[in-house]
Amino acid sequence: MKEFVIIVAGGSGSRMQSTTPKQFLLLAKKPILMHTIDAFRKYSNTISIILVLPKYAINIWNELCAKYSFSNTLTIVEGGDTRYNSVKNGLKSIINEDSLVAIHDGVRPLVDVDIIGNSFRLAQIHGSAIAAMPLKESLVSIDNDRVQSIDRTKYRSIQTPQTFQTRLIKAAYKAIKEDLTITDDATVAQKYGLEIVLFNGSYANIKVTTPEDMLVAEALLDKNK
Repeated sequence: MKEFVIIVAGGSGSRMQSTTPKQFLLLAKKPILMHTIDAFRKYSNTISIILVLPKYAINIWNELCAKYSFSNTLTIVEGGDTRYNSVKNGLKSIINEDSLVAIHDGVRPLVDVDIIGNSFRLAQIHGSAIAAMPLKESLVSIDNDRVQSIDRTKYRSIQTPQTFQTRLIKAAYKAIKEDLTITDDATVAQKYGLEIVLFNGSYANIKVTTPEDMLVAEALLDKNK
């Protein structure tokens, strides 16, 4: 089946304490977003990449591609006012519904080819494949200042890519309206009634959102050279 990836890159730099959108911050001497795109190009030279950007960021991206001599052979889609609407816009650009689509955060630059490949393989079989990892730290719930320990083995930290048969996730986004409980694509799929299949991602597949994350990402990239 034809493979697509929607890379959603609509973040700001607020938690990064920067006026530059985080996807454009330099990591190992080039913008984070370019590392993310390169990860999918390393996986396959035939995958179709759909990059969803806020309207204001499209010119910035084109300028960065020229500055860093970065191949811009992908489809750029204007994002919406939320991640939900940005993904929905990206899905609309896929005409071939007899295909597979991975949805990935633009600021997860350390995703490796095995994770990407596993996501597509499992989604073709099961309809969905969501990268996730066991929690490493203890958890508690707090209710009216009452602290209650939680069994962390029953929980998983959800990552991207979140990969689906295209016709299924498009139908889910068409049927399910946005609400405050929707934080990712798996939630949309689950609300629609699709089976959610989890597989092991990686603790290195971090989402770069804070200055501390930048330090970790730099160290991991240096280690993988």
